[in-house]
Amino acid sequence: MRALALTLALTAAPVAASELSSSITGKLILPAFEELAEDSRTLARAAQANCDAQSGALRAAYGEAFDAWIAASHFRFGPTETDSRAFALAFWPDSRSKTPKALAGLIRSEDAGIKDPAAFAGYSIAARGFYALEFLLYDPQLSTAGTPEYRCALTRAVSTDIAATSQAISADWQQNYAAELRAPGSRYQTEDEITQELFKALTTGLQVLDGMRLGRPLGTYQKPRPDRAEARRSGRSLRHVLVSLNALEPLALALAGGDADLQEKIAAGFAKARTKAEALGDPVFAGVSDPAGRFRIEALQQEVKDLHILMREDLGPALGVAAGFNALDGD
Repeated sequence: MRALALTLALTAAPVAASELSSSITGKLILPAFEELAEDSRTLARAAQANCDAQSGALRAAYGEAFDAWIAASHFRFGPTETDSRAFALAFWPDSRSKTPKALAGLIRSEDAGIKDPAAFAGYSIAARGFYALEFLLYDPQLSTAGTPEYRCALTRAVSTDIAATSQAISADWQQNYAAELRAPGSRYQTEDEITQELFKALTTGLQVLDGMRLGRPLGTYQKPRPDRAEARRSGRSLRHVLVSLNALEPLALALAGGDADLQEKIAAGFAKARTKAEALGDPVFAGVSDPAGRFRIEALQQEVKDLHILMREDLGPALGVAAGFNALDGD
């Protein structure tokens, strides 16, 4: 992935502190959202060409666009938060099964409003985004519910909406928010505030890996929850962990700046987590219900926890910032 390719470049040529935010914005953030916009356009075109749930081309385009979102999703501030765009792309976790209920309701009523992109953008976020499209492409019930014609229209509506939302995020970054992040101004008063925003994106991304992507299916030893694994219908649960690790590492290395020792620790930590993830061979974390499989998944989770500790206890103090509050911290 593009993010991994940048890892070596950022390690070999650390930027000065005054250029940190500008470098991260130009080399990591903008390219991530440009890729999301491009891959989402390809997804919308694939749905127009063939909307059948079994279409190999459509499923491949869906996977590429979903990868791009996971790789960019830790930058969850600014344009991604405007108009609840992040939730419109990724309504998860869905603990009350709102997405299948919303989709079933649309299919049952054959709501004609889905054919108007502007109208569909105002529909419930539970019926929009990558997780909704996963149900339409991979769920045995919803991928065959109702008439083929309506399912086709709904698949196209969701795909077109993903593309429009992704393009809006990318354009907003290019035209407005990038300048805010490159230098103190109206939104951020100091360089430290900008650095803290970026550091919080990193630590929140690791929290999502630990508590949600791994923690939700692990549940407890007495009550594992394999059915809570992210994107399990499309077999993407483990893939999302790897894509996220590969996207978070360049950000962590960039934030470490010219501290070669800290960069070495960070790279080693990510390498250990990646090695354990790649060795799992369990794409949907079904092994959480088996003692041996569970131990291996917990070992991966521990590597992610160790990375989080490294960021909090070493990288944060080196930057002179703390992670700060985020939505995952609860009340």
